Amino acid sequence: MMGLGPKSAEMLAHAGIATVDDLRNAGSIGAFVAVKKTGQPASLNLLWALEGALTNQPWKEVAKRERTRLLLALDLVER
Repeated sequence: MMGLGPKSAEMLAHAGIATVDDLRNAGSIGAFVAVKKTGQPASLNLLWALEGALTNQPWKEVAKRERTRLLLALDLVER
């Protein structure tokens, strides 16, 4: 998937997200939270990359255009 390299794929696999369908089912927020729950160092760049992969956008565009929406959604999940 666009924007996800081997390190991201490894982090996702460690969190039980091994396929594109797994990622689609989890969504960017769910996948990011799953990675964090494994204790791996997940920066917000991973969140931007996950959303970019799911929406076929470069992660830098996601960081610019979707940052607020994603951070608010993440905040709701982490409460």
